[in-house]
Amino acid sequence: MRISSASDFREAARRRLPRFLFDYIDGAAYAERTARRNVEDLADVALRQRVLVDVSSIDLSTTLFGARQGLPIMLGPVGLSGLYARRGEAQAVRAASAKGVPLCLSSLSVCGLREVAAASALPLWFQLYIIRDRGYMAELLAVAREIGCAGLMFTVDLPMPGARYRDLHSGMSGPHARWRRLAQALAHPRWAWDVGLRGRPHGLGNFAPVLGAKSGLEDYVAWIGRNFDASITWRDVDWIRSHWPGRLVIKGILDPEDARRAAEIGADGIVVSNHGGRQLDGVPSTARALPAIAEEVGDRTIVLVDGGVRSGLDVVRMLALGAKGVLLGRAWAYALAADGGRGVTRLLDIFEAEMRVAMALTGVTNVASVNRDILS
Repeated sequence: MRISSASDFREAARRRLPRFLFDYIDGAAYAERTARRNVEDLADVALRQRVLVDVSSIDLSTTLFGARQGLPIMLGPVGLSGLYARRGEAQAVRAASAKGVPLCLSSLSVCGLREVAAASALPLWFQLYIIRDRGYMAELLAVAREIGCAGLMFTVDLPMPGARYRDLHSGMSGPHARWRRLAQALAHPRWAWDVGLRGRPHGLGNFAPVLGAKSGLEDYVAWIGRNFDASITWRDVDWIRSHWPGRLVIKGILDPEDARRAAEIGADGIVVSNHGGRQLDGVPSTARALPAIAEEVGDRTIVLVDGGVRSGLDVVRMLALGAKGVLLGRAWAYALAADGGRGVTRLLDIFEAEMRVAMALTGVTNVASVNRDILS
């Protein structure tokens, strides 16, 4: 099929992937209303069209956390993305870094930190979930330091997994899940050969030492539920700081009070995020939450955002609402599933072209000039 947008990549991914994997990417919590609102509320943000401005030279680059990058975009952490394409995280980071775009590796990646860092031309970011075994967490942070990670993204909105009904229906979890997944894989022979067979091992690379080398999907779905630490509080940031001297970004902020607390404890940045609607349904979309948070702490810490971003136009909208950078989630996962690293490259090319048009027609020529003045 012809690809011209993130929605085209979504349809291509739906065709290529076994249902349990597509629904894992595409699904969200409860009735999935927040996930839909992320997209719809962002699409409703109106911009001021300005004309007869010299937009012959448009600069899409920006500086975030002291590093110059080609676009104000980061590939955000997406769990299990090594199952969407063969060694998927490594493919994605090659494509992104070639465009000057950093990737933040999920704790729940298939490819481990060392494998993905070796494939990247840019320093890798690492997203951290806290498990009960603090000794192992200290070892994992030591690996992140060893490979020179640019920063740590501490995700705080998953003290326990959300109620994701699609995972039960699709076979990602629940009774007889292993046999249902096998049947779905056999119905998608291209994926089964390229990823299912040639893409092994399929464990959680970062947690393989505690899970065991021969663990499978059914093992670590249950393991996550048992081992994620629901007792973490703001005090635990001190423990993280004792093992991580570098840049620290707190991901999962939706409330200005929490944003203020993050700034007060010295976070280098925050990500305004509702986990793509995958945790608590009924919370505000990130497009609605962002302006108040940016106004509250935007002069004290770097404000990033994710949620519902499906185009370069959406990136410009988020910047206008107060973000300094935008994390992509489902959009790059769809592209990876559809066509591996080439899909991610194509997606970023599309976003780049769409950003240029949006900025030209709002009369701005650089990322720093994208602010509330271009909102209608």
